[in-house]
Amino acid sequence: MVSATRNRERRFDVPVSVDRVDGRAIRDGQLGVNLSESLAAVPGVSIENRQNYAQDLQISIRGFGARSSFGVRGVRLYADGIPATMPDGQGQFSHFDLGSADRIEVVRGPFSALYGNSSGGVISIFTADPVVGIAGTASASVGSLGTQRLALLVSGGDSSSGFVADAAHFETSGYRDHSRAERNTANAKLRLAWGENTTLTLIGNAIETPEVQDPLGLTRSQAAANPEQAGTNALLYNTRKQLEQEQAGATLATTLSATDEVTATVYAGRRLTTQFQAILRTVEANPLHPGGVIDLGREYHGADVHLADRRQIGDHPFVLTLGATYEGLDEIRHGFLNYDGTQLGVIGALRRDERNRVGGVDEYAQAEYDPGARWHLIAGLRHSDIDVSSRDKTGVSPPTNIRYTATNPVAGVTLRMTPYLNAYGSYGRGFETPTLNDLAYRSTDGSLPGLNTALRPATSDNYEAGLKLAASRLTVNAAAFYISTRHELAVQQNAGGRQVFENIDQTERRGAEVALDGRLSAGLEVHVAYTYMRAVTAAPYTSCTGIPCVPVVVPAGNRLPAVPANALYAGLSWRAPRLGFVAAAETVGRAKIYVDDRNSDAAGAFWTTSARAGFTQAGSSWTVSETLRIDNVFGRRYVDSVIVNESNGRFFEPDPGRVAYLLLTASYR
Repeated sequence: MVSATRNRERRFDVPVSVDRVDGRAIRDGQLGVNLSESLAAVPGVSIENRQNYAQDLQISIRGFGARSSFGVRGVRLYADGIPATMPDGQGQFSHFDLGSADRIEVVRGPFSALYGNSSGGVISIFTADPVVGIAGTASASVGSLGTQRLALLVSGGDSSSGFVADAAHFETSGYRDHSRAERNTANAKLRLAWGENTTLTLIGNAIETPEVQDPLGLTRSQAAANPEQAGTNALLYNTRKQLEQEQAGATLATTLSATDEVTATVYAGRRLTTQFQAILRTVEANPLHPGGVIDLGREYHGADVHLADRRQIGDHPFVLTLGATYEGLDEIRHGFLNYDGTQLGVIGALRRDERNRVGGVDEYAQAEYDPGARWHLIAGLRHSDIDVSSRDKTGVSPPTNIRYTATNPVAGVTLRMTPYLNAYGSYGRGFETPTLNDLAYRSTDGSLPGLNTALRPATSDNYEAGLKLAASRLTVNAAAFYISTRHELAVQQNAGGRQVFENIDQTERRGAEVALDGRLSAGLEVHVAYTYMRAVTAAPYTSCTGIPCVPVVVPAGNRLPAVPANALYAGLSWRAPRLGFVAAAETVGRAKIYVDDRNSDAAGAFWTTSARAGFTQAGSSWTVSETLRIDNVFGRRYVDSVIVNESNGRFFEPDPGRVAYLLLTASYR
């Protein structure tokens, strides 16, 4: 069952590309640190581990979000219904708690547009429900690169109410020089039942990274000479990041009648980030430069209310969902010099002092209807209204107000060809506004102050057709898609730590995805996921390099950066319950990815293999397991991710060679 359409139903029945990764797959034989561990097997998703915990994983879905050099852009993120994507479209998922997750759902294609701004795809994580009685799990992981993870999960309750609480500590010395990291996380869920018709769910989580070192990217020659080294000036300026985030939310679900149910969610949180960059003191000498230390204080809040009406029309089921969403973001953005006198890598004089606000109000409607035994129809409409305002307290930039609006339809139809085979088709129109980071600069030398108000939202037409097979021992999902995007955001100029964005005429993404799950025999399972994608610029445009700007023509047909043309995942697992033994191996292959819009260089294609094996001992109340995991079994050297459009050519983020981890778990129930 999935909830991608806001109604719990089988993914086999809906005209939507949606994958569900269950809790067992999230945790079995995994460190439980990075989302890339769980989503590598989902087609259409490119999720790369930068080996740099000062930056988020590099995530894109069908090419959306690939240009983001930090954070997540173009993909909507949710944790228990609470957006991890801000109303401007910029998202972070560092607080996603894998230890207590029940499932992760990934939506691709046209129906992503039902989630509003920057929804080229959707990733949602859901905390597990409380157990009846009392249960607990303690886990410890140790391994290569000074990696340690300790976690404790407790859950309990009765048939109507209960709680789940999870806390974890993670630290690593890192693969590269100057890449040490530490992370503390906590997640809690409390579920209360009021009578037979009403349920209140409370969610709270927090993350703290006291100090995470940033090794920066490497040039091609640096990566070839010594992939373990830190990037230029990383040590000199002690590049690093500190993060603190807390958020809480509540969801009330109540049944009004035999046909109507209302669900309301409210939430609020704050995120504090300080990041030290390696911008040279000579560059910051320009009095218009915002400084090499970014200090962000973000407070966010929001609410969603929707009504679901379920009834029969002509003896056929009909579901109508009506809802509205409000999202708000208040940001205090400070910029400081990254030096004080002759001392580098410290907070210096204040150079930037902004107050930014983003507010979004959306209304949406969705209808589902089964007109007969063979058909299932879904259609939806979402209207979005987003306001951005900025006030510069230094007086350098004038006050700015920007408004973006969009109304986007989606529609899909499923044809039940046999009890085991469905065909479907769908269409959706989506949009993506510039984020506050995209709007931040009009020039790289500061000569044009204020936000880049000339930027327009990108709009896309998204078409998809597919087949879904659900037999007793075999599940296959196949989809073909075509996406045309107008006014997509691209980097016009990048220098001195400042990126200036522009809208380009058109890009196209076309491709195919196949996912296969099969049970070959008792205990033996196979999973294969393949993605082909051709993501290109459809019209030439001009960008700039250097200061002063030197125009360069980007021709039509250039590949979008960080989007592989081919990606393959293949996994095989064997379970022997009587022996308490499990073994698994998986191989991941990826084509080369370009580092920038000009396709000036690329990280080469690679394939790598991981393996794990473990034993479980089960008693009447206790279960203990031990697992040995080895990643990159054959010790291949490759570059997993790139820093897109990096101005100094430091694009490459190498992956480590062979690494091993020992995972220990003890559970009580």
